[in-house]
Amino acid sequence: QVLGVEQTTASTMLQDFKKGSDSKFALIFGNEVKGVSDEVLPELDACLEIPQYGTKHSLNISVSLGIVVWEVFRQLKF
Repeated sequence: QVLGVEQTTASTMLQDFKKGSDSKFALIFGNEVKGVSDEVLPELDACLEIPQYGTKHSLNISVSLGIVVWEVFRQLKF
C-alpha cells in the first residue's frame, strides 16, 4: 500500500490511521511548500494528514517524517 502524507479532501487524520498487523506500506512525503505533487496523488492508495491548528498548514519535512514514523512505531508497540 502506498500512503501519502498530504492534506486532501479524502485524507485520514493520522490519529485515526490503524496499521494492520501484517500490512506493508510505503510513505510518500512532499515538501513543505508544494506538498506531494499533483502527478503522484492519483497513484496513492490513501493519504494521511497530520492535524494542524491555526492558519499555517505546513511542517518541515523532517518534522512531518518524525511525527508519522513515531505514530507507526507506536502502533507496533516499540
